[in-house]
Amino acid sequence: MEQAITIAILVTGAVLAALSASAGMAGAVQLTERQSHGYMHVIFYAMLLMVAMSNLLSGRDLSVHALSLTEPAVLVRHPLVRLAQPLMSLLLLTIAGERIVTRFLNRGKATPAPPVILVSFIFFWAATVAAPALLGAHPHLSHDYVYPLVIGIAAILITGMERDLALRAARNALLLFMAAGLLLIPLKPSLVLDSSYTQGFLPGVPRLAGLAAHAVSLGVLAQLGLLCLLARPFERAWLTRLAWALGLAVLLLAQSKTAWIAFVVCSLCLLVVRQGPSFWRRVGDPLHPEVGVVSLLVFMAGVSALAVLLMFGELDARLSSFFASAEGAQLASLTGRDQIWAIAYEEWRRNPVFGYGPTLWDASFRASIGMPNATHAHNQFMDTLSRSGTVGATALVLYAVILLVLSLRYARASGGLTLALFVALALRAMSEVPLLLFGYGPELVTHVLLLMTLAAAANEARVARVTKVQAARSRAHAGFSTAKDGLASARARP
Repeated sequence: MEQAITIAILVTGAVLAALSASAGMAGAVQLTERQSHGYMHVIFYAMLLMVAMSNLLSGRDLSVHALSLTEPAVLVRHPLVRLAQPLMSLLLLTIAGERIVTRFLNRGKATPAPPVILVSFIFFWAATVAAPALLGAHPHLSHDYVYPLVIGIAAILITGMERDLALRAARNALLLFMAAGLLLIPLKPSLVLDSSYTQGFLPGVPRLAGLAAHAVSLGVLAQLGLLCLLARPFERAWLTRLAWALGLAVLLLAQSKTAWIAFVVCSLCLLVVRQGPSFWRRVGDPLHPEVGVVSLLVFMAGVSALAVLLMFGELDARLSSFFASAEGAQLASLTGRDQIWAIAYEEWRRNPVFGYGPTLWDASFRASIGMPNATHAHNQFMDTLSRSGTVGATALVLYAVILLVLSLRYARASGGLTLALFVALALRAMSEVPLLLFGYGPELVTHVLLLMTLAAAANEARVARVTKVQAARSRAHAGFSTAKDGLASARARP
């Protein structure tokens, strides 16, 4: 009897949720029918709010439970988080679904979605999510797997105006997320600070994790927020300077070397694309040779310093001493990731075509290998290879190549942002899984921003080409009409 009542309640809840989603989507379509943009920019606030709420109410103590692959972290999922999670998922589906439905209804008026980006994304999801979920060694289906597909398709359907709204929203949401973590330092220091961290470049300074899952994740989010700020600064200069101070402080206190390196490399991508052509023109300007002379002198000084370091720095002895230390041994083993990669490789060998399935690295699997915190393979290719097999790994490589080509193609049009976001994803993929599409979380933010930026740049390029062709046809038609009128006038003369 109790089981029947429980099933009836669950079925009723599912029906009500479906009706609510349908009603919400219909209402959203009506609201945005006469607008030039939807509400896709809101998803960044929603996703980061869910992350902040989950970690704020988790009851974690970073002074006791540092980030480790072999020691389990005791976290409690608050009842409020359990209630908010499905509501947030419903909100994301409504927002993304509205964009898809609206674009379909207005398909005759709106610019069509870039086919290469859309087809490649759907193929990537099908090969890395749908195929292992249905055909893997351990098949498993979940509604969470559909969310990234819907959000990704909606991101590809946005316009240039919606891209600008999304970049500003991502910038604001990330800055608010970082500020909230800093404000909690005097209130709940053990929640946001890892005081046991001793491997950073700031001796005695606790490592800041803020409201992210851990400090490395906060460093990545800070890096992304600064990139959005660099691409879309505030209208008021003092607010931009304050945001830079906040972002750089969080990036520094997170003490993530990979995030530091990624931020420098991605910022250089933006600056090279934006300032590179003008810089080379100044260097080669014969009327003002001082820029070229200074650049040459700086380059020669750098090469000389490197040569002196290699000849007299005793690098071989220093490297041997470093790798003999505990920190060096940990680095040589890539902080234990070599063990995870070995396990992932063995799982692929057992299931080479479609992989283990989506449940790889779940709680039971982690317990069986003695790594309770190894929630993924800590490398995008190895994780996809083991989880989705050769089919998924092949799709990953093809998808990455397409994203790279398009990022380079539209780098100038986007002010270097497409290239910077791709580089951020590529660097992150070396040790994490930013392209995992089995659910939504903070890792999805960079991926979605890249899709939005590429799609908007492709649409703008298509519109520019069409406008150019129409202008050329108009000029040709006007010239033909003028010539025809002139010929007619000549014939009409006596």
